[in-house]
Amino acid sequence: MPRHFKKLMLCFGLALMQWSVILAAQTKEPPPAPVPAQILTAKAIFISNAGGDEMTLDDPIFTGGPDRAYSQFYAAMRNWGRFEIVGSPAQADLLLEIRQEVQTVSLGGKAGAIPLFRLIIRDPKTNSLLWAFHLHEQFGLGQRESDRNFDRAVNRLVAHLQALVVQASPSDATKP
Repeated sequence: MPRHFKKLMLCFGLALMQWSVILAAQTKEPPPAPVPAQILTAKAIFISNAGGDEMTLDDPIFTGGPDRAYSQFYAAMRNWGRFEIVGSPAQADLLLEIRQEVQTVSLGGKAGAIPLFRLIIRDPKTNSLLWAFHLHEQFGLGQRESDRNFDRAVNRLVAHLQALVVQASPSDATKP
């Protein structure tokens, strides 16, 4: 009986190894989904200010007021120089909507707040959502650290957009 059991366990072990090799071969990463062609071919953008949360005027979480994310993002896009920033949505190939908000969360029975930065990309002709980025950041231990985290979040949004735009050529967007 023990000899029979050993053979059975050996066969079972070999079958399990072969099955895991087959599964590993079948679980390849799928190719990335295409980026909408409008994003890759856009020349002109309109940047809209979707606002920013301001907790209190006498004790702001971030300095610069509720328009800070918009102002910083606008300046970063102008410095990048990839797109012409136009004055109205009708002139744009893409609509970029920037917003900074503070979300209230509850973890383990304790309430808290988390800064959230959103960048929404829309088609100006249909107002269809083409792409979105949502970044959670942290408040700092003091004003200086909170402002540094704010800057980092806006820079990350810009970096994500840059990576999206340059990741593929416009001809790749039309391939199935």
